Amino acid sequence: MLTAIIDYESGNLHSAEKAFQRMAEEVDAGEVVVTSDADVVAKADRLVLPGDGAFPACAAELRGHKGIYDAMVEAVEQNGRPFLGICVGMQLMATTGREYEDTNGLDWVSGEVVKIQPSDPRLKVPHMGWNDLVIDQPHALLDGVESGQHVYFVHSYHFQVTNPAERIAHVDYAGDITAIIGRDTMVGMQFHPEKSQHVGLRMISNFLRWKP
Repeated sequence: MLTAIIDYESGNLHSAEKAFQRMAEEVDAGEVVVTSDADVVAKADRLVLPGDGAFPACAAELRGHKGIYDAMVEAVEQNGRPFLGICVGMQLMATTGREYEDTNGLDWVSGEVVKIQPSDPRLKVPHMGWNDLVIDQPHALLDGVESGQHVYFVHSYHFQVTNPAERIAHVDYAGDITAIIGRDTMVGMQFHPEKSQHVGLRMISNFLRWKP
């Protein structure tokens, strides 16, 4: 089994690499590699797309790495490989991003990425730090995870899903903030599982064992 963390020059991948490698060893899930090689992406059994920064810049970088982009799309859309998007990597799964300018996403989960606007003006944006998960839908990713457990966020924009059934979990920040999305063989996390201690590591191990 091979899990590929896609490197498209949009974020520091070191902490994610170490967390995924640690959990792969614990659950005997094979090899984890960080790669910018389209051939490796094409043959991987599972794909992870991280992302840090603004939606338009990340989308441009991803599409600019045409070989990686095409291999990823074929692996997910045609071959049904399990896929995990993290932070902006999750946001890129949307139909449209509204950060700075309207930008097309992958349109794998219908919805748009818009600026966080808490109803309580005392709450600051970005939404940064620990927040309590509220589980909306059962999912294999959440095996052993319960509502009320904490995960770590850093973001100013959030994913508003079109279909409520595709929102797996959310958090409250004077309004709902989507935390996990998913359908078919695709799942995304707005928070950073590699920075979310035992809860995040549990979800990483669940992804590495997931057989949708």
